[in-house]
Amino acid sequence: MEVANELKAGAEAYIPEGYDPQLYKIRHSAAHVMAQAVVERFPGAKPTIGPPIEDRFYYDFDLPRSPNEEDLAWIEQRMKEIIKGRHPFEVREVSAGEARELFKDNPYKLELIEGLIQGGYDEYGNPLPDDEQPKITVYQHDTFVDLCRGPHVPHTGYIKHNGFKLLTIAGAYWRGDASKPQLTRIYGTAWRNRTQLDEYLERLELARQRDHRKLGRQLELFTFSNKVGPGLPLWLPKGTIMRETLVDFLKQEQLKRGYSPVITPHIGRLELWKTSGHYPYYKDSQFPPMALDDHEGHEEGYLLKPMNCPHHIQIYADKRRSYRELPVRLAEFGQVYRYEQTGELGGLTRVRGFTVDDAHIFCRPDQVKDEFKDAIDLALKVLGALSFEDYRVQLSLRDPNDKEKYTGEDAQWEQAEQAIREAADEMGLDAYEALGEAAFYGPKVDFMVRDALGREWQLGTVQLDYNLPERFDLTYIGSDDKRHRPAMIHRAPFGSLERFIGVLIEHCGGAFPAWLAPEQVRILPITDAQADYAHDVRARLFDAGLRVEVDARSEKVGYKIREAQLQKIPYMLIIGKREMENDAVAVRLRTEEDLGAMPVAEFLEMAKTAIEEKRDL
Repeated sequence: MEVANELKAGAEAYIPEGYDPQLYKIRHSAAHVMAQAVVERFPGAKPTIGPPIEDRFYYDFDLPRSPNEEDLAWIEQRMKEIIKGRHPFEVREVSAGEARELFKDNPYKLELIEGLIQGGYDEYGNPLPDDEQPKITVYQHDTFVDLCRGPHVPHTGYIKHNGFKLLTIAGAYWRGDASKPQLTRIYGTAWRNRTQLDEYLERLELARQRDHRKLGRQLELFTFSNKVGPGLPLWLPKGTIMRETLVDFLKQEQLKRGYSPVITPHIGRLELWKTSGHYPYYKDSQFPPMALDDHEGHEEGYLLKPMNCPHHIQIYADKRRSYRELPVRLAEFGQVYRYEQTGELGGLTRVRGFTVDDAHIFCRPDQVKDEFKDAIDLALKVLGALSFEDYRVQLSLRDPNDKEKYTGEDAQWEQAEQAIREAADEMGLDAYEALGEAAFYGPKVDFMVRDALGREWQLGTVQLDYNLPERFDLTYIGSDDKRHRPAMIHRAPFGSLERFIGVLIEHCGGAFPAWLAPEQVRILPITDAQADYAHDVRARLFDAGLRVEVDARSEKVGYKIREAQLQKIPYMLIIGKREMENDAVAVRLRTEEDLGAMPVAEFLEMAKTAIEEKRDL
């Protein structure tokens, strides 16, 4: 009993930082209860892994057939019966031989056991810290035994029968590898009580209504084509207008701050990425190299660029640089490519081809802090312009216990990490440190943004890098006429346009602020008699810079208003006989507020002010 208590107490250390410990244990335990019910429903099923994640849990299974809704309902009901049994979660440490015997019919568990025996991996197949010696432990409740380190609740009764729900069924490859067997993943959620569960399910329903994939189709923003390939979005005219409006906004801000625009190719020689370290560091998430011989002695071929940094480095290195020229700020909306697994793709938020609002600042060491602060200020301005007001600032640092993941000398890392700490402190940012989240070449500041549905996203980033300038032997001539090494800052306020827009669509439910809306104004003549006047008003608004269309169809005006509201158009201008006679328009907002009739000039002034100030209606 004493040994078991020590194992249970030690398992508490495995709860990831930021998780509610009690909810983590409830969800972990619910995953085990679900696995028992699944095995009972599908004799011969092979459970693999089943961790808690954020506000849910899942378990992956190798099943004899695909489950259906009837199966899911049966499993959920059986879970409630198991929960009522108040079965204790008992833990014990086992030998390698006993573990192999317990799971002799489950090749997935046997693979995980071998990872534990050889050292370096836990029972989920994740790498362990170098100084941690793995133990093989199993947990049992009722008839179900699982390879598990815990932690769990004391018994199944701690899982409320009305506080959990199974959610969806999905496919997943074993260990995330598309060359390995495809498994069935069952997702569920568990909370302390029914009230919390109902609140969560309500948030889920709201999220479904705001799903950017659904709204993207409804608002005609983007699409995907199987003939083009998964994860490669096609921007439709309205989506392109919105996207280019965002780009123009950031371009203007960059020009004000002294950035120079550049354009670079979509591919580069593989040796470029070997020098930078992106290859082979990110080999598994890159498209395969193109084996081409360009007859210049470079036979390794070319690579679709996974990031823009090495290309910008070559622009900096194109000529001799003086300390007086620095900082050099190069900016590009550069298309990059990552080979994400098919099962991980999701609308715009996880794609294979995307555009990074990338900039690289090459500066002297004495300029680092000011340049880093200015890059942070720009990221904050972008978030403010789009009403992302709830965010955390994360200092993403190197994990000192796992230095093999990173490149560069300890002194460079210490210098870089101290510089970003000081910059964040001087700007009054309430930043927190996250070990192990740095880029492989340097520490960074990440903006963790919470949207209107309470979900957190990593959007903008600013990164400090002393390593790539070293790898590419970048220099500038100092005031002493000697060569010196510049520092390099990587900066992307949006992060990627695709991901940012996907999050933005859901954040505002497709009702974009007027300055960003693809169609800002729709004019609705009541009868054909007002059609010519409607087009005259459109011409005046268009000449003033507004994005405006006329709906002159022979439909009732109420129908046209409802359709414009579904399209989330900020302003609807209704024109009847009286408005035409008085050179006026009757103004309705998409919020259903009726502002009544006003002269066209007055409306134009009101709309232009809202758009120029980048505020909502």
